Amino acid sequence: MTGEINILPLPQAPVPGTARPQAISGELLKLVQPLEGLITAGQSAKAEVLSLKQTDQTFQLLLKVTLDNGRQTTLQATSSQPLPQGTSLAVTQPSAGNLAITVQQALASSVAALTRLDTTQLPPGTLLQGKVLTTQMLPQGANQPANYRSLVSLLNTAQSGATLSIDSPQPLRIGSLLSALVSDSQTLNFVPLSNRQEQLAIAAQLASQQSRQGSLSGLINALQNLPADSDTSTTADLRAAVDRLLAGLPDAQQLSNPRGVAQALLGSGLFLEARLLAGANPGQVPDMKADLLRLIAQLTPGLPSSTSFNAILAANTLAQSLPSFVRSALGTLGQVSAKASPTGFPLPERLLQSLESEGDLEQLLRLAAAAVSRLQSHQLSSLEQSGLTDDGRQLTTWQLEIPMRNLQDIVPLQVKLQREDPPEPEPEQKRDEREPKQSLWRVDLAFDLEPLGPLQVQAQLVQGRLSSQLWAERPYTASLIESHLGNLRERLLASGLNVGDLDCHLGTPPQGPQTRLEQRWVDETA
Repeated sequence: MTGEINILPLPQAPVPGTARPQAISGELLKLVQPLEGLITAGQSAKAEVLSLKQTDQTFQLLLKVTLDNGRQTTLQATSSQPLPQGTSLAVTQPSAGNLAITVQQALASSVAALTRLDTTQLPPGTLLQGKVLTTQMLPQGANQPANYRSLVSLLNTAQSGATLSIDSPQPLRIGSLLSALVSDSQTLNFVPLSNRQEQLAIAAQLASQQSRQGSLSGLINALQNLPADSDTSTTADLRAAVDRLLAGLPDAQQLSNPRGVAQALLGSGLFLEARLLAGANPGQVPDMKADLLRLIAQLTPGLPSSTSFNAILAANTLAQSLPSFVRSALGTLGQVSAKASPTGFPLPERLLQSLESEGDLEQLLRLAAAAVSRLQSHQLSSLEQSGLTDDGRQLTTWQLEIPMRNLQDIVPLQVKLQREDPPEPEPEQKRDEREPKQSLWRVDLAFDLEPLGPLQVQAQLVQGRLSSQLWAERPYTASLIESHLGNLRERLLASGLNVGDLDCHLGTPPQGPQTRLEQRWVDETA
């Protein structure tokens, strides 16, 4: 997108001989801590804005005030308008809780934010990097598109530390880091942060999530074994949250037909944030992650106020819900050379140990928080394994986990779907010379089903041709699958697929840089 640097209206110069002191307007800065008699009545003091932070529709300021006697003090205040860092003001104090500035001074403060770029210092094509300080929607007329004004602090070039006032058709997230190319003195072309930098941020968050995650089966088993007369069932809302979560678990019969599989994938929790961003009601469609968050919301009020578990809760539950990716420095890329390896699939089972002398609520809350972190680990793994491959193909990954009912047992079914799209054809290439775009699909399954034991399946589909590799960790299971591969091939052919290789191996799929994440084990396009 592009953003134009605003030219803010500057105050008109007063006519000589007719200028009069302007009366104090309603432009007030509210002090966080009221001070009586800071500035003598009828006098004014100089103030400088040291920092600016936006909270909802108001702005928090840190001011350095210099009084007439030379004494300096710092004050915290709030304002309805953003005053950029470095703004100089003359202030008065009409009451203990307020500082006042004139309209003329408020307009003059806009000079602290750059309204145009000096192209002699920043010629067109210069890459600017900055941090968004504030974002406000501008007044708009009927049937006119929305426009947003933001203050952005520059982090590089000779203008480092300066503040830009820019307009953009989309709101800029407060605290986010931006890169933009200078087009002319009043226009910037925003460019996305590098894919490599996103991957570094995702990898850091993924490592943090995995240290907190725990298997879904631990929580589900605890909920299934919850006594009806337990103290944790004293509220109807809590019992309803438990019943909703358990009722949403699919069984093997549901996952044996395409419609049931589609419903299970959509309800796995992988797409909760996407639904919320689209404005959908999360209560209309069953969703594992939403159900877990409802359960946590019902468990939290019942915790004893003296429990030490509150600290664990603060670090593990809602505050950690798919964290925003924070890039501490824009120059991190230059300090990192090795490409992070993708997270292994499947995620290993991880059961939390019981805490000593803990109540049922605390244990359930720990398990629920760990289950949310496990779902987030899958979400972050999906992002980590998506992007452009070395040969320019677009790789999209969806990794998730579905707790499946198998009689009285819960079998966690881990799934990874990958779609690999070839590069876009060259624009100058003739249409009739362009090859049809064919996507390569990969499917990974991992589950532990008694009496077969741990199983993994890898399959790929391209141009209607299916190939598959199966791995079994028990010799009996590997031999059993091998004896039924002919029957599997016949059923796949009957469904209309062109079947390639079908093989079963004893053990687990190889891991490392030479795995099928980087290479196809059967090149169907050769």
